[in-house]
Amino acid sequence: MFDKAWSYEYEKNKEVAPGKLLLSEPFMMDENFSRTVVLICEHDNENGTLGLILNRPLKVRLNELVSSLPAFEGNVFLGGPVATDTMQFLHKLGEKIEGSVKITDGIYWGGNFEQIKILIQNRNIHPGQIAFYVGYSGWGPGQLQRELEENSWIISDARAEYVFNYSDQIWKNILKSMGGIYQAIASYPQNPILN
Repeated sequence: MFDKAWSYEYEKNKEVAPGKLLLSEPFMMDENFSRTVVLICEHDNENGTLGLILNRPLKVRLNELVSSLPAFEGNVFLGGPVATDTMQFLHKLGEKIEGSVKITDGIYWGGNFEQIKILIQNRNIHPGQIAFYVGYSGWGPGQLQRELEENSWIISDARAEYVFNYSDQIWKNILKSMGGIYQAIASYPQNPILN
């Protein structure tokens, strides 16, 4: 069976913070997070952690979720299993959107949705500048730390290209870009029995 000791020495020196990515370990059994890449948007020891899954696209159009919007080709993802009656968004527009929070270079979270609606209606925003997420991923205080100690997650740095140039190979591509043992992990079969 897979020995997860590969990651502990590497991961214990990395901190969870906004702008970091969590990549699920290759054999994670929780189907909500199997082979996922989660962007951390908020993290503190008292309130816990909030993130968005970057690689669970939904077959739904934005205007099907927000009927007051015209057709828009932007990507819509399942951000996680928590509060699936809410919607989050990541964008490149920075401080042009009131209330947005800088996550890392080129990635901003949330802000004034009315401004986003106007930009979409006036065709002043294109799909490569924004992505929408139904629900989010959340961990209570200490919960994510325990999962990290169990080597359930691999930590990496986020880049705008991972968010706004969606690829169904994002999990593998990020691992490969990390080099070393991570290149090998990227090619592990999802079900080790089939190897």
